[in-house]
Amino acid sequence: MSTRALPLPATLSRAPTRSVGAALLPIMAIAFTAFLITGLAMPVLPLYVHLGLGLDTTVVGAVAGSQFVAALGSRLWAGHYADTRGAKRATVIGLVGAAAAGLLYLLSLRFVATPALAVAILLPGRALLGGAESFMITGAVSWGLARTGRAHTGTTIAWIGAAMWGAFALGAPLGSALYAAAGFAAIALATAVLPLGTLLLVAALRPDAPQARGRVALARVLRAVWLPGSGMALACLAYGGLTTFITLLFAARDWRPEWPGVTAFAGAFIVARVLFGRLPDRIGGARVALAAAVVEAAGLALIWQAPTAAVAMVGAALAGFGWSLVYPGFGQEAVRRAPAESRGLATGAFTAFLDLALGITSPALGLVASRAGIGAVFQVSALVVLGAAAIALRLVRAPSTAGA
Repeated sequence: MSTRALPLPATLSRAPTRSVGAALLPIMAIAFTAFLITGLAMPVLPLYVHLGLGLDTTVVGAVAGSQFVAALGSRLWAGHYADTRGAKRATVIGLVGAAAAGLLYLLSLRFVATPALAVAILLPGRALLGGAESFMITGAVSWGLARTGRAHTGTTIAWIGAAMWGAFALGAPLGSALYAAAGFAAIALATAVLPLGTLLLVAALRPDAPQARGRVALARVLRAVWLPGSGMALACLAYGGLTTFITLLFAARDWRPEWPGVTAFAGAFIVARVLFGRLPDRIGGARVALAAAVVEAAGLALIWQAPTAAVAMVGAALAGFGWSLVYPGFGQEAVRRAPAESRGLATGAFTAFLDLALGITSPALGLVASRAGIGAVFQVSALVVLGAAAIALRLVRAPSTAGA
């Protein structure tokens, strides 16, 4: 199926009446605040579960992966909801769900003396956060696409992602500081309060008009996004493996503090988005994804072999730089192949590949760490990411038919 023959609705085909930056600024502010919730917990959650509760790395992987499994289960629902009811409503649902997840975090702390029970409460909290994140991010991207137009798909995905990862970069040291000062209770409280504050910003924005006028076949959307989605799923190992296990790698190798690897990853991510975020719209998403996947794999391999914390940070930065451009590269390819009136469903379906990959690989990488050591996580990740480069190469060679 070639998307070149698909007519564009008037609201999407005309050029935006304002600059892309002005249109995206409030959406980026929402994404920044919302994603800070995830950024705060990422560097400390493995430490809390592994060192605080005394549970092994397999449980760490399961706790981390539960968020992605839940996001997978709700991603298409979130996309359909954004198309039919509006992206603003989807965003509100996500923020309320995230606040509820924070309350479950707080409840789990009452049972730390019984680690199994604490994790039994923490797991549904992580799952609820996964569903909430699905609505927040799918809603934000769909809302951004509505405000900028289809011609700026890659730029919209890149800039919203930059805001999200800016929050992630800030969240790593801030979460570590909160954890050091007040333990996991501070993270739980922030998770409950931050989404409620973001709701005030959302309430002041004009809602978008629902785009879906009729019923769009899910199979049609999936045919459009399956190949770019598969490439992105293979490339996601930089995100899943690094954010879950690099703090444990630093701790295992006695590199202090543990959080700089996460910050190097996120900081490089932001730099790549700022400098090269428009590239997918200018030269094509597949070409960008191909080069970025190679850089990402090289960074993961460098972490695996790193003799010092400084070298590991360079590897993390390379991985973050590559992952930063892989996502909008494949994302631009997916959205341009999908029906124009189903941008939310296409975004949700595309991101569902990421959720599926992370839901499977986070526990799998936990097993790799327990059997072969934490360093092996990054060796395996580098090899898998090379598969994403192969898919990007296929899209470059057959741009009009690869996603049909």
